[in-house]
Amino acid sequence: MNGTKLLVDTNIALYFLGGDPVLSSLLDQREIYVSAITEMELLGYPGITQTEAERIHNFLNDCQLVEINADVRKKAIEIRRLHNLKLPDAIIAATALHLNLPLISADDIFSRIGELNFVFYAL
Repeated sequence: MNGTKLLVDTNIALYFLGGDPVLSSLLDQREIYVSAITEMELLGYPGITQTEAERIHNFLNDCQLVEINADVRKKAIEIRRLHNLKLPDAIIAATALHLNLPLISADDIFSRIGELNFVFYAL
């Protein structure tokens, strides 16, 4: 994986926050981007503790948060229609395409999108 910038899917953020040593090494010294969807999924998890929320906030503070703008919305609609992805996944993929960044995820559903620079993280 070339370059220093990377968009991470929610599952990658969760594995990283869980202490995955491979991800810790992989993400070290990279500029990490997250979609607003990832922020909402991480912090909106039912039953999240205050300690977990603080840890997530610390992680997000070290990332570049990408809001959902008109271009991302338009691309997400197209992706959802063409590739039958769930809306949050379509928004995350559209964000990566909008920013021209690789997307890393443990969900191989993103491999359906040929134009996406997708990095599959196998557990």
